[in-house]
Amino acid sequence: MDRRNFFRSAVNKGGDAVGKAVVKSVDASVNKQASHWIRPPFAINELEFLLACTRCSDCIDACPHNVIFGLSARLGMKFAGTPALDLLNKGCHLCEDWPCVSACEANALLLPVQTDEEDRQISPPLPTLAKAVIDEKNCLPFSGPECGACISSCPVEGALKLDMAKPVINQGLCTGCGLCRENCITEPKSINIASL
Repeated sequence: MDRRNFFRSAVNKGGDAVGKAVVKSVDASVNKQASHWIRPPFAINELEFLLACTRCSDCIDACPHNVIFGLSARLGMKFAGTPALDLLNKGCHLCEDWPCVSACEANALLLPVQTDEEDRQISPPLPTLAKAVIDEKNCLPFSGPECGACISSCPVEGALKLDMAKPVINQGLCTGCGLCRENCITEPKSINIASL
């Protein structure tokens, strides 16, 4: 049994005690390393993602806004070429038809299937990609002048609004897409994006 099949059987079927311990250790290790980047929308659990992702670059090519890139080999061979979002420089547009997810034949990016009361398929809720936080030291409205450059860029109603001319992020609604950061006019940017 190769490594990929070993981990899959241990993850999917529960495996034996030794298998579970190995998977738990590897899972913790890859999750710790993965906290340094942000995966594309609807990425599955990191360990399963690494096992499923073929590094084909189809999701990278499918992104109409060039937000997805392949991770460098300097991060290690298990991560090399896997896709991540460049939310420090660009924002994910949360495309309605999710072209990056549709392009992933390996199901490393996988839309959850949801149905209503009559078993009709409905659109899944927006994924939470990252955490956006306003840097009040750099944000212009916190030092006096009005701005609002970020407000109109937010694609999620109520996630970013003004309170007494100062932007406020509702963490319960924010997807961390980074569009507000992309549209911020200060240098350095007044909105920080961090992995979950």
